[in-house]
Amino acid sequence: MSRSNYIIWPAAIILLTSISSCDFIAGVFKGGVYVGVFLVIIVIAIIVWLISKARR
Repeated sequence: MSRSNYIIWPAAIILLTSISSCDFIAGVFKGGVYVGVFLVIIVIAIIVWLISKARR
């Protein structure tokens, strides 16, 4: 195991046992929504940029 795993696993176990599972899942899905929205905005921006480059 790498050095970072020795830090991540105990922190993850403490985190998972200290909050209820419903709160944890709600946080994961809320974070997933924000990441999804961010990725959609990035993809739309790239498409608009490519269209504007193609027209020149």
